[in-house]
Amino acid sequence: MRLKPSLLIAAACVAGAAGASSALAGYNIWTGEFSLSRQELQTALDQRFPATLRYAEVVSVQLSHPRLVLDEANNRVTTHVDARLTNALLPSPPVDGKLALNSGVRYDPAKRAVLLDNPTVQQVEVAGMGQYREQLNAIGAVVAQQLLKDYPVYTFKPEELRVGGKDVEPGAITVGKDEVRVEVKQR
Repeated sequence: MRLKPSLLIAAACVAGAAGASSALAGYNIWTGEFSLSRQELQTALDQRFPATLRYAEVVSVQLSHPRLVLDEANNRVTTHVDARLTNALLPSPPVDGKLALNSGVRYDPAKRAVLLDNPTVQQVEVAGMGQYREQLNAIGAVVAQQLLKDYPVYTFKPEELRVGGKDVEPGAITVGKDEVRVEVKQR
């Protein structure tokens, strides 16, 4: 079977686009750091959503559309998500809102991965539900722990932990404006 030239060009474009989207963390020999771009982190986070969590068989929370914000000033990562709350006991329409979940970032040597650490609820917005702020914050705190605690946003390949023929290990992690930088130190 012979492919038409237009199909070959289209296939080459698709293959090129697929290769471009799987960018790896970049090692900077001058700074001794790996850089994880905001887009790489966003792509890893996108794999976790959509998600549905249930609480006491009463409330169902559907989470979608994560948006990552790097908080350089506090060395934290914030994930904004859309939320839809449904009450299984009361026949009422779902309630839509937004959550902001705030996490630190740490390295786990056993997993060779950069993980979200100690996620907390930063903000819960649900129109017309102000009187239930305490209950919504409690649900948000559970969501943060169940959904993002120890979630890997980047896993190093073994060859990435060898630089200049020497074994290295990630050290301090710094959240920047557009990337997360992971210090590299020799073992």
